[in-house]
Amino acid sequence: MEEAQRRALRRARPQLVAELQVEPLWSLLEERGLFTRTMLEELQSAGSRGAQARQLIIDLESRGKEAFPTFLSILRDTGQAGLADVLMEKCQPLPAPPQLPDLKPVELESRGGKSGRSASFPEHLSIPVQAESERPQVPPTAAQGSAADRRNQDLVYQLKAKPCGHCLLLNNVTFSRASRLSPREGSDVDCERLEKLFRAFSFSVLTRRDLKAAEMVVELQELARRDHSALDCCVVIILSHGCQSSHLQFPGAIYGTDGRLVPVERIVNCFNGSNCPSLRGKPKLFFIQACGGDKRDRGFVVDCDSPAEEAPGGPLQSDAKPFQAPQGTEDQPDAVACLPTPSDILVSYSTFPGYVSWREPSRGSWYVETLVSVLQQCAHAEDLLTMLVKVTNAVAARGIYKQIPGCFNFLRMKFFFMCH
Repeated sequence: MEEAQRRALRRARPQLVAELQVEPLWSLLEERGLFTRTMLEELQSAGSRGAQARQLIIDLESRGKEAFPTFLSILRDTGQAGLADVLMEKCQPLPAPPQLPDLKPVELESRGGKSGRSASFPEHLSIPVQAESERPQVPPTAAQGSAADRRNQDLVYQLKAKPCGHCLLLNNVTFSRASRLSPREGSDVDCERLEKLFRAFSFSVLTRRDLKAAEMVVELQELARRDHSALDCCVVIILSHGCQSSHLQFPGAIYGTDGRLVPVERIVNCFNGSNCPSLRGKPKLFFIQACGGDKRDRGFVVDCDSPAEEAPGGPLQSDAKPFQAPQGTEDQPDAVACLPTPSDILVSYSTFPGYVSWREPSRGSWYVETLVSVLQQCAHAEDLLTMLVKVTNAVAARGIYKQIPGCFNFLRMKFFFMCH
């Protein structure tokens, strides 16, 4: 399929997902050789009509040179000629921008010339100036407001798709005996809270429980290979034991249920611009509830009026295992020379590198409990970084043993969750 045809399918996808009637298409798609019966059965198992339409449009891109014109013909034969016309229109090259007249910048004079001085912009900022009678009469406050709105729009990631993105949640609770890692009691409480939260934020949530390290990597790679072109964001949440790990970019490593490690930087780099092109320029958020090491922090005394919050009555558990240098190279990150500079990435850690992350069997982890609470209360009005500062402050105030979350932020703009 030609690139212009692929581009047309992607640009028209929102309308096709909303309007395409897939039921009349199945027999013709098979008769005209675009899909086999097995492929069609898989498409039909995608879920709702909209989900089937979305997957059909995605899969069409890989069905050869004749797929596009054949699909247009099928649309017309099934009474959906309007959608065929939309695709043809999207396939046309974009019109060239209009040629502007050759306007020369002029010097700005002080009003009425009374001051005897003139004010001019630097050469690289000179602009053409209209006569006073030609200028639209806009109240100063309205003009300033619209300019502020435009600046704000430039600084905010736009989330308009529904769902706005995929959310993969890996929840490791029970570990093999050979791993010598204890069960993570309370993690299911965290998992349920996060599932509910991100569904409310218009994410398509997929949860996987008790995965070995290799299985975790497979899930991450499968998500990275999906087409995110019609989506605006991607979220990965990992709940597991963790530890320190030698690293080049992002610290820490996560245990699979078999006791083998997956470095955090390997997790993140599954979604970089090289490995996941359809997420280029889109925010990729990672939330990690796991220990960064086995150090226990009792904090330090500060001069303040508010007493530190005491630890609840329930027992505390950590998600730590002492750091050991990995044997061999199987858990080492990929060669850094092949990795581009991260962009549009945020990795939120439940604790500072090297330290434990606390979890209560009945209430779940401090970090997730606080994160969910803050996002539920503030996401309608505040951006993600502002909310993460509140999470850090709240968690840092808890308990006799201390914990402080933090993040590695490579987002280029502010991120606001889609709230209903």
